Amino acid sequence: MNREYYCRQTIVRKVIHVDMDAFYASVEQRDNPQLRGKPVVVAWRSKRSVVCAASYEARHFGVHSAMPAMQAARLCPAAIFLAPDFPRYREVSRSVREIFKRYTDLIEPLSLDEAYLDVTENKTGLPTATQVARTIREQVRQELNLMASAGVAPNKFLAKLASDWRKPDGLFVIQPEEIDAFLLPLPVGRLPGVGKVTGDKLANLGAQTVRDLRTLDLSLLEQHFGRYGQRLHELALGIDDSPVVPDRPTKSISVEDTFEHDVLLTDTETMIRSLAEKLWSASRQESRAARTVVLKLKTSDFRILTRSYTAGLPPSSCQELTDIALKLRERVDLGPQQRYRLVGVGLSNFREPGDTARQPVLFE
Repeated sequence: MNREYYCRQTIVRKVIHVDMDAFYASVEQRDNPQLRGKPVVVAWRSKRSVVCAASYEARHFGVHSAMPAMQAARLCPAAIFLAPDFPRYREVSRSVREIFKRYTDLIEPLSLDEAYLDVTENKTGLPTATQVARTIREQVRQELNLMASAGVAPNKFLAKLASDWRKPDGLFVIQPEEIDAFLLPLPVGRLPGVGKVTGDKLANLGAQTVRDLRTLDLSLLEQHFGRYGQRLHELALGIDDSPVVPDRPTKSISVEDTFEHDVLLTDTETMIRSLAEKLWSASRQESRAARTVVLKLKTSDFRILTRSYTAGLPPSSCQELTDIALKLRERVDLGPQQRYRLVGVGLSNFREPGDTARQPVLFE
């Protein structure tokens, strides 16, 4: 075990990351027996839509979330396309959350289908976090007829990696003394925030695995990656001191993704549409509505720029949210040859229902 980890990781936690397997598609298959065992794709079937979820039968053909729906149809001609039913998914998500609450009040939802749980102390007195995770998965299966994968680790970063390790329907545990054995062989691309461009830059510095990354000086990482260099340094050591933050009044929510290759502004539309659909789904969990839409872009040289629009009334549909995000893209003026490595879409300025007043429309 790395001594620096013990020095820095002063807070000892037991964290579970629960990730519902192919959640939207699994709910559809559960509620309609005729869909079981068949390739199900949850998406609006149109030229401009993207996949919200795909069953494992559809994934066998290469279909995955955020893929353009038309591409999914080409890859899997036999796929059954279903329009998303977010009210139903939210209701099932609430039922999953009720199971979580039997064990802890420290629950940090990331979306309808995944959440962090801090079970350093659990309500039931189960002696280990592993037993808590195992029991939660069994109760989700028995009571809701759905599958969940879970990762157990000393922090959120490692727990999220672990939950993906044995999907679907898996449980993986990283004990504190096992962190190095698990983490060091991983390619740097498994670290959050490391996409194709950052991965190539790390490779040029001689770091293709986490083991390699750990040998690089912090000053060198900060020189090449700015503030993110500090984060890379900590991740390589298995350090993540961020707490599990339970529900509280939301100030903002956002989703973002890094492109495999840097792209021109004109090539960001598919990703923006995909992110807007994810954001719309996440926002449906909120009792309050957001009036401000934010578009975030990061250039190939790591400059960050944002554009925002505040309306008198919140976006009333996923399509309206998407349209606003795409309109905000038109206000980016760094030149046609500028390339971008990341795009994000966010919502902020949350207000209670009815606490709005119409304003003039910004875009005509």
